[in-house]
Amino acid sequence: MSDKTSLVPSENVRSGNPLQPVKVRASTIDNMISVLIYALFALFALICVYPFYSILINTISANDLSARGDVIFFPQKIHFQNYFDVFKIPGLWHAAMISLGRTLIGTTLTVGASAFLGYMFTQEDMWRRRFWYRFTIITMYFNAGIIPWYLTMRSLHLTNNFLAYILPTIVAPFFIILVKTFVESTPKELQQSASIDGAGTMTIFFKIMLPICKPILATVAIFSAVDQWNAFQDTLLLVTDSKLYSLQFILYNYINQASSLSTMVNLQNAGSTAMASLATKQTTTSIRMTVTIIVVAPILLIYPLFQRFL
Repeated sequence: MSDKTSLVPSENVRSGNPLQPVKVRASTIDNMISVLIYALFALFALICVYPFYSILINTISANDLSARGDVIFFPQKIHFQNYFDVFKIPGLWHAAMISLGRTLIGTTLTVGASAFLGYMFTQEDMWRRRFWYRFTIITMYFNAGIIPWYLTMRSLHLTNNFLAYILPTIVAPFFIILVKTFVESTPKELQQSASIDGAGTMTIFFKIMLPICKPILATVAIFSAVDQWNAFQDTLLLVTDSKLYSLQFILYNYINQASSLSTMVNLQNAGSTAMASLATKQTTTSIRMTVTIIVVAPILLIYPLFQRFL
């Protein structure tokens, strides 16, 4: 471990000289505690990463070995035929575009609405501010259930409609609370000085508060994007048109039908000598794991993209 530097009285202090930085060597107990802490964090990180790593190495290993559970730490007989086969699944690319579209549009609108409402709920001159804030927040704790929700969506003509993915998620009470709390933690003098200079509410919001709120808005964007990308229940309940199926709904169906899907893929590739081998013959396990990687991998890019704002 490196030496620690602290301000302690040196020999020159007795003669009237000011304090000087003196290197103090860390004790053996301190080093042991540091090593133990690093080991615990490394173990925790391994526990978090290993499930995804295990799925990944099983998708590129021999399918017969993967089906038997023989692939544990390292890939065996590496091949990428699983991905080539899954990319041939009908409707997969179109479903990916639907999921991408709902994620981009839904996240943008959710972040914008959360930022604006969170800011407005901090303005004391807002008409009936307390009522509207409580009216919004109470929806976090009470809901009518799935059947009334479905009847409401149907009466609004949001069944088999792409807007069903967007409109219900725009106003998110939890995100509004996050932004409101963040705005309240900023110095009020910023808004007051801008108001004295003649800036209106919207000018203060766009030119002063939005740049300051980048960290919390990045957090909201991450949460919202993950929720949008992983959602499939709204497709299950509201959509019967295959043109509006999301990638997650396709995954849901393929996981439930992995056995029949693997048979179909193997029949399509029956004429290929390479596909006749057990190593590349599709199995239920290979289909499930490959589709899982395809669905999970894109959302992982969200975190490094917004990390600089946090």
